[in-house]
Amino acid sequence: MKIHVEATIKAPVARVWDAYTNPADVVKWNFADDSWHCPSASSDLRVGGRFSSRMEAKDGSFGFDFEGTYTKVETPTLIEYAFGDRTAQVTFTEGPEGVTVGVDFEAEQENDAEMQRGGWQAILNNFKKHVEGGN
Repeated sequence: MKIHVEATIKAPVARVWDAYTNPADVVKWNFADDSWHCPSASSDLRVGGRFSSRMEAKDGSFGFDFEGTYTKVETPTLIEYAFGDRTAQVTFTEGPEGVTVGVDFEAEQENDAEMQRGGWQAILNNFKKHVEGGN
């Protein structure tokens, strides 16, 4: 099953793309709520290149690595990647209200779809806050 989340960011597409793909930015937004953080990230943004980000609860109780391989990169409009046995697609669409970032990903089996949608949407909302806030 595919799940879709999106957010419209009021910023130029070049800034939105950079904030989404630059590890120095990724560590500032790649977590669902303020009790988590992303202490490290890396990215080799090219087809066949790998990416990784570490997500951890600030209290140290839990953490995991989110990593995968880029399968398609079309600057500044599209990123596709594989992570584990799943895939995702990120689109960047310019419009009158800003850049709409849409993420479509294959759901995993361990958690229900609404929980997954909520988590990915919260991360995307944090991304929007980061870019629009200029952090």
